[in-house]
Amino acid sequence: MMLNPVVSKLSGKLVVLASASPRRLEILRNAGLRFEVVPSWFKETLDKGLFKAPHEYAVETAKQKALEVARRMPFKHLKTPDIVIGADTIVTVDGMILEKPVDKNDAYRMLSSLSGKEHSVFTGVAVVLCHEKENDEVDYQLIDFYEETKVKFADLSEEMLWEYINSGEPMDKAGGYGIQALGGMLVEYVHGDFLNVVGFPLNHFCKQLGLIYNHCTSSSDNGTHSVAAQPRPNLPPQSSQSSAAKHKSSSPLRPDSAADSQTHHNRHTPSASLAHKVKRKGSESEVRESSRTSVNSVSKHADGRKVALHDSESTTSPLITSREKATELSVTQHQDGVPNKEDLERITALMDGFKASKALFTASRLSVFDVLHGSPGLEAAQVAQEIKASVKGTECLLEACVSLGLLKSKDRTGTKPAYENTDLAERFLRSDAVFSLHGYIQHCNDTVWPLFSHLESAVQEGTTQHERAFSNKSKDVTQDKLRFMKAMHCVAEVTGRSVATAFDLSNYKTACDLGGCTGAMAHEFTTAHPGLSVIVFDLPAVVELREHFHPPHSDNRVSFVAGDFFKDELPKTDLYILARILHDWSDEKVNLLLSKIAAACRPGCGLLLSEIFLDEGRRGPSRGLLQALSMCEGRQRSATEYRRLLKSHGFIAAHVRHTDNLLDAMLCVKA
Repeated sequence: MMLNPVVSKLSGKLVVLASASPRRLEILRNAGLRFEVVPSWFKETLDKGLFKAPHEYAVETAKQKALEVARRMPFKHLKTPDIVIGADTIVTVDGMILEKPVDKNDAYRMLSSLSGKEHSVFTGVAVVLCHEKENDEVDYQLIDFYEETKVKFADLSEEMLWEYINSGEPMDKAGGYGIQALGGMLVEYVHGDFLNVVGFPLNHFCKQLGLIYNHCTSSSDNGTHSVAAQPRPNLPPQSSQSSAAKHKSSSPLRPDSAADSQTHHNRHTPSASLAHKVKRKGSESEVRESSRTSVNSVSKHADGRKVALHDSESTTSPLITSREKATELSVTQHQDGVPNKEDLERITALMDGFKASKALFTASRLSVFDVLHGSPGLEAAQVAQEIKASVKGTECLLEACVSLGLLKSKDRTGTKPAYENTDLAERFLRSDAVFSLHGYIQHCNDTVWPLFSHLESAVQEGTTQHERAFSNKSKDVTQDKLRFMKAMHCVAEVTGRSVATAFDLSNYKTACDLGGCTGAMAHEFTTAHPGLSVIVFDLPAVVELREHFHPPHSDNRVSFVAGDFFKDELPKTDLYILARILHDWSDEKVNLLLSKIAAACRPGCGLLLSEIFLDEGRRGPSRGLLQALSMCEGRQRSATEYRRLLKSHGFIAAHVRHTDNLLDAMLCVKA
């Protein structure tokens, strides 16, 4: 494999892919490259009219994606990557750039314009090399290139167009099709790199890595550019709410773009340096400001022509997700042999993690966040009186919560500190918050914590430690069920909107939420899709206890049917929803359930799966892999593994969505 000689040179380096594309991830993983996925927050809003050739737009977008991640990581992740890879794929036909369709009509317009024609697929790639300097600054070196592949579509009938569009596959693909899946049936021929059409030109990328690490070519020869250094921060990461990503739309190129695109096939596109310095800053707003990248540069064509690029700016960061993680805990040392401070902090954070969890659980159990919501600004003694605890213990707990960012304290002259909830506590930790995780936190404290206190035995025996953990506790089955249902209700309320809006479900009129518990997830689906009605199918005891939980508004499009989905006949619907179900069960039971769903489905029926999708390489801290230590009979899987599993039952995975919430989602269609 061409990449293998380079892989050894990357050993011990932090390689980052600035893209959430599952197709790019799979291509690079299959090539043997080990890397971390940190999706870029760069808004893809560059003015296409400013670029005389389509590949220039793709390359510039790739550069901005890669540079945004390279500059953000030292601030938000407290680590500097060695290499960041950015990419952007576009489809062009008749002087138009076709990106991702915004809806079915947009997909129809795109695919109709490609019918019976040859078009070009361009992928711009940018590689940023990060070099840490002794003065705590970081130098960035940029290499960029592009690849063009010619693709010819067959003449497509209206029936075929709408059949493909209704499969759901076009909605997250440049040009409205995925050649590696159902979209392959539309293609008559391909001239060039097939993987480039999928989303990443692996062959060209391998050659560039070879040049970078084997030949040390000069910047004038290989499209390498220096970017001004920026200081490396030692500040704690700050988080902010993420904003919804905007869909890309089609836009015409300048009039001379079509001819220009033919003259730059498979060549480097050097660009001017993008100078940007960031000073050390102290406040949250200053750190957030420093994570933005402002660009006002000049792009230079291979023939010397120049075109000005407009200012563009990335938005503030969303919460870091479980997919944004280090590939390995590599330990570095100073020259005097003293362990690196950052490495020690990472290890001690892991060692002390259980203390932080228990502090959160205890504060939640004692209703600290509810008390401070009702009476903000209380002193420790006043909080102790409210929660019926010792003043010393309460003060220690409050200060610990301040250090975790759950509470804030204000020093008042001549008096003791007063405590208030942070925004994080107000949104998630109050028992009556809209997105309250209070019930799930109690489940973690009452059920998960005791199980994990016997983890050594669980690992040695390979079985759940439920009997050992709970043998001395009274068995109140109803209360146990209610506690578990409350935990699942909390998760559904937090994740439901993200899962329900992950896909266009307008093609479906009826759905069945298998194991839908209290109906909170079903309610989010009917709210997001006015034409959809949902049946919640769960065990009789669960359906009976659902009256303890009420959605925000009465919803006559959500109904309940009692039954066991392993034994009883399933309701006939257009769409089946499996949210947090499959990971709990053995392979035998999973295959039994999927077989029953497949038998109930007619061709075209949908299956929406929502789970924690493991990182394909099983690296870095993962909620899914840590959860698996409970030794339940099921197992966690990656998106690729779920795809294979569902394909074996006749379901084609049309879409995968990483929602940046607690659960990811996959939409499949029965073949």
